[in-house]
Amino acid sequence: MAAPTQRTTNAIAAADYLAPDVPGELPWHEVPLVRATPESLKGYGKLVDDSHDYPIEIVTWPVAGWRQCDPGTGNEGGTTHGQFDFWWEGDVLFGKNQAVGSHYLLGWSKNPAAAIRTGKSEHSRVLLWHANYHPDGGQLFFPLNGEAFVCPLALPGDDVKPADFVAFYVDAGKGLYIHPNVWHEAVFPLAERAGFYDEQGKVHARVSCNLAAEFGVFLSVPLAAPK
Repeated sequence: MAAPTQRTTNAIAAADYLAPDVPGELPWHEVPLVRATPESLKGYGKLVDDSHDYPIEIVTWPVAGWRQCDPGTGNEGGTTHGQFDFWWEGDVLFGKNQAVGSHYLLGWSKNPAAAIRTGKSEHSRVLLWHANYHPDGGQLFFPLNGEAFVCPLALPGDDVKPADFVAFYVDAGKGLYIHPNVWHEAVFPLAERAGFYDEQGKVHARVSCNLAAEFGVFLSVPLAAPK
C-alpha cells in the first residue's frame, strides 16, 4: 500500500512576510463584500464601539490527555496591545504590528510583477497572498482616527478555501473584534495610511495559509463601501 501523501508545511518564517515567495502574476479570486453588522458578523466576530477594556477571549491551553486544566489556569498569559500601522508605498501595502513586533508585506494593488513602490497609485483593491488565524485568543482592531476599513474573514477550519472568505466593510468610527480561530489577514483602511489600536492574546500563536502557493490565486479584496 502506498504511503499517504504528506502535505507541505504551511508554516511561514518571519523574514518571509516582507519577501513572500509568490509568482509575479496569478488569477484573482474576487472576495464578496458585505457591510459589517451584528448579524453579518455572527460566528466571525463583533462590531466594537469603544476599545477601552474590551474583553479579549483567551483560549485555555490544550491538554495532552483526558485530564483537564485546573480552573483559572492555562489562560493566564493575558493580552498584549500596541499600535498596528498600515500604509501604501506605490502599489504595495505594508503593515507593522507593534503589539507583537512584526512587519509585513500584506499585498498589492496589482499583480506583483507590475507593482512598483514609488509614486501615486490607485487602490481600489488589495491582492492578498496569505491569511492566518490565532488559536490562542481573539484580536481587536480599532481605528485611531475613526477611518472606515475592510477585513476579509473566513470561519474556523484548517481546510479553508478562497471561496470561504467574505470581506466585511466596517463603517467609520467602529472597530472590529475577531474571535479565536477565525481566518483573517489584518485590516485594510480605505485611507492611504492609518493606525489602529491592536489587542490580542500574548502567546501570539499564528497558523498560516499561503493562498498563492496552496491555491494558485491571490484574494482580491475590494477597498470600498458596499453598493
